[in-house]
Amino acid sequence: MTTETPRSDPGEPGCTVTRRAFLAGAGVAAVGFTIVPRHVLGGGGYVAPSEKVTIAFIGTGSQGLRVMLTFLRNEDVQGVAVCDPNPSSADYPQWSPGEFRDGVRRLLGTSSGWEWLSPDRPIVLTPALTAHAGVSGREPCRKIVDGYYGTQKRSGTARGCAAYSDFRELLEDEKDVDAVVVGTTDNLHAQVAVAAMKKGKHVYCQKPMTHTVYEARRMAEVARQTGVATQVAVMNQGSDAQRRIGEWIAGGVIGPVRQVINWSSRPFWPQGIARPQEAQPIPDGLDWNLWLGPAPERPFHHAYLPFVWRGWYDFGCGALGDMGCYSFDTIFRVLKLEAPTSVEASSTGRHPETFPRASIIHFDFPARGDLPPVKLTWYDGGLKPPRPDELGAGRELEDEGLLFVGEKGTILCGFNGTDPRVLSPSKGGSREEPHRRGGQGQRGGGVNQRQWLDACKGSKTTPGANFEFSARVTETLLLGNVAIRTGKSLRWDRANLQVPNVADAEKFIRPERRPGWEL
Repeated sequence: MTTETPRSDPGEPGCTVTRRAFLAGAGVAAVGFTIVPRHVLGGGGYVAPSEKVTIAFIGTGSQGLRVMLTFLRNEDVQGVAVCDPNPSSADYPQWSPGEFRDGVRRLLGTSSGWEWLSPDRPIVLTPALTAHAGVSGREPCRKIVDGYYGTQKRSGTARGCAAYSDFRELLEDEKDVDAVVVGTTDNLHAQVAVAAMKKGKHVYCQKPMTHTVYEARRMAEVARQTGVATQVAVMNQGSDAQRRIGEWIAGGVIGPVRQVINWSSRPFWPQGIARPQEAQPIPDGLDWNLWLGPAPERPFHHAYLPFVWRGWYDFGCGALGDMGCYSFDTIFRVLKLEAPTSVEASSTGRHPETFPRASIIHFDFPARGDLPPVKLTWYDGGLKPPRPDELGAGRELEDEGLLFVGEKGTILCGFNGTDPRVLSPSKGGSREEPHRRGGQGQRGGGVNQRQWLDACKGSKTTPGANFEFSARVTETLLLGNVAIRTGKSLRWDRANLQVPNVADAEKFIRPERRPGWEL
């Protein structure tokens, strides 16, 4: 673990009062006198230390780095610590040449430097997809945070960014951290989030929310018990497009919806493969035991990391877990779905340790009041549904998309609900309306991050993708993976978290965890 100068908030030299204690006492102190906000005295753009959300970034691979950059752009965020079992390596995928380098340059407002973040050698992820090598890990991210705040040169705001390999040490040492951003492998999301919430930290978690059905239920319970602000990184929640779809369906434009079809071109990583027979040397500095987390022990091999872990049952959630969290969020909201009653799947050949290369999964949802039952069908691995007749001659479905099929028409939209349009509108037209802006791109982090940051600071508005709502979506997604692994139709008992007709399902709903990694 590497640490720098200890923090002594609220910004006064030598002050021994913690930021949390300062904020807790501010309400009492205000009875006797008026505090003039520092930004009134400090000029435009200044946010006083006592008004900032101090954040630790746990999990600093490719996506962790990207998300960290977006959070740091918010003036009311102070990044104070990073954490990852990997100190640094140059094998993280960038989706375009120079992505990491250019992202840091934009953050720092410079046109030079940071070339070392983007060596850009080819990384072949699948026969059809090649990425560009980038450098990430806890040390590169620490340097980025320090580099960013080094350009600020504002009195009372500078402190060195601490770097940890073990999130448990971070949570124990960084007592004055307000919140954590979780960007680990899927199988560590719940472990980190639950530990942080129990310490009173607000939590922003990358999608999917959890790795198993039980973890989703447990994270929601702890969020409810602790009352901290929570959010899953599902950017389409609350979007104008999602609102429009909901209005069309509620307004009867396509009639009652009984069928939804969703398809994805993922996976962009290997699936349908066997475990490597040989072991490889553990890279210098990598804490392999910590990287495994609650998963069973196995020898190190580059077939598992970075990024390609998504295809392995022990570490990731496959194509459905990676992408379904976006589209299912829209589907659940606009159709007011709860839990499915049954789930079944078919796929290419099943393998004991990795997801199949392609699958089709059917979810049956019951009626909700006046709303009819719904069958939701998911396709991945390049599979697509039949082309709708209403699409028109000469037009084909995109590689990813979403269809809401009503009794009087069909809504076709992008994968997570973007750019919706009615293929067969009811009499009176499709009720098209101008796209209304608002709630997007606010202060660098977008509405999803802004909702959470405001909640961390005491806003009474609950973030839209909070853990209690997102647990319902996540449980459903991960039941689809259970159906893939069992190869059987599942009858779901949501109240008891059980599949009464398939005994083998229990080991996938709540798998055993390594000793010391109990949740």
